[in-house]
Amino acid sequence: MDRADMPLTVRVRLFASLREAMGWSERLVTPDAANPTPLALWRQLNLMGAWPLASRAAEGLPGGVRVAINQRFAPEDTPLADGDELAFLPPITGG
Repeated sequence: MDRADMPLTVRVRLFASLREAMGWSERLVTPDAANPTPLALWRQLNLMGAWPLASRAAEGLPGGVRVAINQRFAPEDTPLADGDELAFLPPITGG
């Protein structure tokens, strides 16, 4: 099996209220999709289940959730590569 045939692995990190709701902060994930995106992993990990019902979006990520790939903000449909670090950052409130 050459490198191209090997499944990729992505480090997924959750922050703030999302981390608290899911009960974990970091996981290594092998995506189910052949061409994974942050949105595909959001769905695969069932992260919507941790989101308040009133603010769930019909399509895509809930409003205010930001995605960072390798510590840079990115759109939810950005293709992921082996070894990427994917972070989901919910809106942060406070004073």
